[in-house]
Amino acid sequence: MKLQPGKIPVDILKEVVFKNLGFKREEVVLGPSAGIDGAVIDIADKSLIVSTDPITGAVEHIGWLVVNINANDVATFGVPPKFFLSCILLPENADRKTVETISTQIGKAAKELGIAIVGGHCEVTPGLSNPIIVGCMMGVADKGNYVTAGGAQLGDMLILTKSVGVEGTAILASDREEQLNEAIKPSTVDSAKKFFDQISIVEEAIAAFKIGGVNAMHYPTEGGLAGGVHEMADASNLGVKILEDKIRIQPETSEVCNFFKIDPLQLISSGALLISAKPEFADKIVKKLGQKKICASVIGEFLKNPDDRLLVQKNGKIQALPRPVSDHLWLALR
Repeated sequence: MKLQPGKIPVDILKEVVFKNLGFKREEVVLGPSAGIDGAVIDIADKSLIVSTDPITGAVEHIGWLVVNINANDVATFGVPPKFFLSCILLPENADRKTVETISTQIGKAAKELGIAIVGGHCEVTPGLSNPIIVGCMMGVADKGNYVTAGGAQLGDMLILTKSVGVEGTAILASDREEQLNEAIKPSTVDSAKKFFDQISIVEEAIAAFKIGGVNAMHYPTEGGLAGGVHEMADASNLGVKILEDKIRIQPETSEVCNFFKIDPLQLISSGALLISAKPEFADKIVKKLGQKKICASVIGEFLKNPDDRLLVQKNGKIQALPRPVSDHLWLALR
């Protein structure tokens, strides 16, 4: 079976990748698992949170993105990201300016978030058409003082911050600007390009965790909101129901998705955060985030039966929540 661009299917992860994990060490409290954003390693009275992610589908903001995307992974544990390493792979036509641009973006993004860059690797790699960067982010918490994407509980409310398709909208507006300008207003395209400014979820993740009542957090990257909700439900072994009319889609995202004929719910959505919270805390979290000028809303709830993955459409009809085969960004970039 030929694999599609993007994340590999969960069944291959479980049947192949997760069966080849090397030596088992007792310090590893949380290792590789479907839907989980990172690993947890206990060292003395501290928990080290570690995550890694590549940036492959963006060019113009690749250095800035690799820091923020990896920082987001650690922040979903309720832990501030602190240390970063990067592996920068460059195409054969790269020059000093390419290295300078990427390094400057990485340095600026890290400084804004209080992150130290502690190591990495940089090389020219034959066969590449665009740069690829793989990042590794770390944070430190008091032992056990964190949440994971797999901690959702039956009856928890599911909160979404910001909106869907944030990163995908920004990437398409930047990398397909000329094409989009011929079909929609250039002012709309310019506004969509600025969605990169919304990518970080560090502030809202840390704030929500401090408010209390949070059982799990996850942020939807490849596969968009639909993929992220499935990953969270998979990791928590629960079902889920989400309400289409509660899901915020910004006008720029709607126009870009309509042009490329893609589903905004299946478009890479870094910049949004999914929070599973106890019902009595949900409104408080939404209100507190609103006071920080971070839009948030309750979009659904977790159900008992893991087979129930439901999307209630705006017309009231209930359908199965799509499980993306490939992120719709790749459909647009083909």
